[in-house]
Amino acid sequence: LISSIRTFPHVRACIFDLDGLLLNTEDIYSLCANTVLARYSRPPIPWSLKAQLMGVPGSSNGEAFHQWAQLPISREQYKAEQQIEQNKMFPMCEVLPGAKQLLEQLSQAMTEADGRKVRIALASSSVTSNLKLKTSRPDINEMIRLISEKHRILSDHSRMKGKRGKPAPDIFLTALQVINEQLDPSEDEIRREECLVFEDSVPGVEAARRAGMMVVWVPHPELYQHWAARESEVLAGTTGLVKLDGLDQTASPGKTNDGWGEKLGSLEEFEYRKYGIRRHSGDVVGSRIWITNKKDGR
Repeated sequence: LISSIRTFPHVRACIFDLDGLLLNTEDIYSLCANTVLARYSRPPIPWSLKAQLMGVPGSSNGEAFHQWAQLPISREQYKAEQQIEQNKMFPMCEVLPGAKQLLEQLSQAMTEADGRKVRIALASSSVTSNLKLKTSRPDINEMIRLISEKHRILSDHSRMKGKRGKPAPDIFLTALQVINEQLDPSEDEIRREECLVFEDSVPGVEAARRAGMMVVWVPHPELYQHWAARESEVLAGTTGLVKLDGLDQTASPGKTNDGWGEKLGSLEEFEYRKYGIRRHSGDVVGSRIWITNKKDGR
């Protein structure tokens, strides 16, 4: 039985992750790790392990990885060797399908409701030096410049000092704060629920939900195979993959099947009309309406 009709807010801001969402750098991280592992006669990192590490701050050189790898070198040496490989490989990364087109459209898009400009931002756990390497190719640099430098929040940004990494919501809330600071005084501040986050990692989705924002999850196909059976938990941000002290007291996740999360196979599949966005090409779009049932929330 139809019990209620819920209209979601029109999206006024879109916030993007970088690695594995806009660029194929998650595959490059794996390639670099495997190069170092092979040097010491160790096997490639399996997806069963990588699925537990993706998006987790510090996990690529953390306890779980080293317990599995059993390398005859220190963590410091492994990190140094891995960085050398990354410095070689990052300039060769590729744009993932639909990424450039989506950023181009959103950089000129308006809200369907009142014709206000849609804002875009970057919120990535990457650091500035690595971002420069990843975007050194002219075509990739052209794409990333669609996002104002003022709207790029990286893990080493001054505004992130003392703040927590994903799955805490801090980086997305900081991105929203920066967007609002740049608005014209005549514009109302953008609210959390008017933000749409694009993420590929499970902790990133959780961070978005804990920020009170809608989220589009675009996982690597291999990552999705691992989490497919728990997709509804991923979209709600309730997997419990990463434990942070006090996280549940400071920022609650969403609820299963509440409609605030969506999984896509690629950014090419994004439907602007679901989120009340009018593309600059002149799309006529409508509100995002979900019919829900009180019994199961769908």
